[in-house]
Amino acid sequence: MAPTKGEFMVYGLAGLLAIALLIAAFTDVRRRQIDNWLNAAIALLAPAYWAAQGLHLWPDVALQLGVALAAFVVLAGLFALRMMGGGDVKLLTALALWLPAMLFLKLLLVMALVGGVLTIVMGMWHVMRRRKGHLKIPYGVAIATGGLWVLAGVYGPALQAATAG
Repeated sequence: MAPTKGEFMVYGLAGLLAIALLIAAFTDVRRRQIDNWLNAAIALLAPAYWAAQGLHLWPDVALQLGVALAAFVVLAGLFALRMMGGGDVKLLTALALWLPAMLFLKLLLVMALVGGVLTIVMGMWHVMRRRKGHLKIPYGVAIATGGLWVLAGVYGPALQAATAG
């Protein structure tokens, strides 16, 4: 069965989000920076995604905004404590606009696991190369991995079913 116009929009927007996550990971590895234009684009595309999903202003969109606000408050606190970068805070807040609370928590769990492995690997590389100074972890890689993991879990089975039938 062919996807409907609404489903096509949802898949297209999810595909754009996946591309944006790959760009975020790449730029964070290369420059240790996630660009504001990218975070803004992700946030600004969220309402189109809500509309394509058929979300209602109350309670659906209100819940999305609440998840994003809660994420921002907690993550801004971590930024203030110098435990997280500003680009990471903005990227996660923008992603919170796209994901229901439980999927956002799943993203955070995957992100934490990948981030832990990334930190260990980069720490070992830092020590082996006898580098001095502060180790900067490109946490955008962990965030992007968590986001892609969630997107694959949500849209992978549906796309597989659509192409199989």
